[in-house]
Amino acid sequence: MALRNTRILLREFERKSLNTLAASPVVIGSVTTSITSADPCSFDLTTPITTKASPTEEDTTTPEKARRSEIKLDFNDGKKLFSSVTTGKLIRSMLNQQMASYEPIVDVGIKVMRSRLVETMIVKDFIMSMVKHTFYDHFCAGENLDEAKKTLQKLWNGGLKGIMDYGLEDATDNASCNRNYNEFLKIVETTKLLPPSSVSYACVKVTAIFPISLLKRVSDLLRWEHKDSSFHLPWKVDTLPMLADSSPFYHTMSRPNHLTPAEEYDLHQAHQRLIKLSEKCLESKLPLLVDAEYSSVQPAIDYLTYSTMIRINREGNRIVHGTIQTYFRDAKERLIQATEAAEKMGVMLGLKLVRGAYLSRESQLASSLGFPSPIHKSIQDTHACYDECASIMLDKVAKGTGAVVLATHNIESGRAAASKVESLGLEKSSEKVQFAQLKGMADGLSFALKNAGFQVSKYLPYGPVDMVIPYLLRRAEENKGLLSASTFDRQLMSKEVTRRLKAAVTPSTNH
Repeated sequence: MALRNTRILLREFERKSLNTLAASPVVIGSVTTSITSADPCSFDLTTPITTKASPTEEDTTTPEKARRSEIKLDFNDGKKLFSSVTTGKLIRSMLNQQMASYEPIVDVGIKVMRSRLVETMIVKDFIMSMVKHTFYDHFCAGENLDEAKKTLQKLWNGGLKGIMDYGLEDATDNASCNRNYNEFLKIVETTKLLPPSSVSYACVKVTAIFPISLLKRVSDLLRWEHKDSSFHLPWKVDTLPMLADSSPFYHTMSRPNHLTPAEEYDLHQAHQRLIKLSEKCLESKLPLLVDAEYSSVQPAIDYLTYSTMIRINREGNRIVHGTIQTYFRDAKERLIQATEAAEKMGVMLGLKLVRGAYLSRESQLASSLGFPSPIHKSIQDTHACYDECASIMLDKVAKGTGAVVLATHNIESGRAAASKVESLGLEKSSEKVQFAQLKGMADGLSFALKNAGFQVSKYLPYGPVDMVIPYLLRRAEENKGLLSASTFDRQLMSKEVTRRLKAAVTPSTNH
């Protein structure tokens, strides 16, 4: 039944995609503008655009806005923008993004992947093959490190760098943690064999090297310690503030039991994995990004990250980077606390700024417990928080006490940060200020920033198809709204494909 529905939806998708690829509204930040089918990208983002603002948007014409308009991120010259991308790759990217933006297909796909159908070998092989040649190839770099290296080489040839990430999640025991840890070590070793500077960062998920149940236990204890200063944690080492008074505490409603000796041992072992991985990165001069997760385990992740940062990020080293998810209402407060504490301790604070990837999960959990969502009430508030946090971190970079990875798919946030870099007199090529986007998303922004002289990387998760399914499901589930709302990349690619086809069939004329 599910497979028959999928075929019906695919036929409907094919019919609609022919009509929507040529012309659809482009969303830039919270502003929508129409684009004609004759020339889908005939506007310049460096000049004023006559638009109709959303009902919640206020007129914010300020000197800061004026300064932003001076930054030239050129999206008009598709030939230059996609010079390193083949026509076949552009068409495949358009189709994959269009399919991912068609919510009925995504919804049915998620249901099928989580159903018992995948337990049947024939059906599983068919589904895995379909996923492999669509969403997997679009969002992931390969099934193993060798395939990921080939993807990285293609990026490097196009002027972009790669963030290598073994895309597995949620280890359950020490054995699986050790296996994942060894794979992360391979990433660091492999970078020595790749073109210099082609890998900007290695990436690690603490949930892959630390038993998830213990992360929850440690997070509960840290939350209770924040609420009760007399609650002593004997295993705790020096760290930076990881919780604020505005943080969500509903996960821990009663005083938790202290760790058992066995749990303390596992905590020590897990912390050592992160420390040793960070030391290996320090030896290789390869910065390390520690991914953020859901709020139930994030305090423990921040504790481990910040305590490791205190050990490693000394004497100007910018190796260990934590992650701040700015869709949380407490994000700015936690960021300010961390920057102030790091400066006092003489620690180089490295952070990656993202909006967040667990919106549905966070809101549903809070609602089920009778609490308001920890997420900002509107996307405009999240955009504002992201831009404020980016501005704070860029000030710290200018001061020499911080390093930041600006992970964003939002054009306005990219332009605002680029403007701030210039206004502070920072070098665009500085290793302490880098932009990043997911593989398969916001390619137009990636190339525009690269062409403007900034350091830009693509996030490259890799791993066996069946084992990376949780990552793909999360990408599909949390980003379907984003992909359906923002057609900007598809418009850019559509215009460039049209230009190339016209050039191929139209004989050149000498004047």
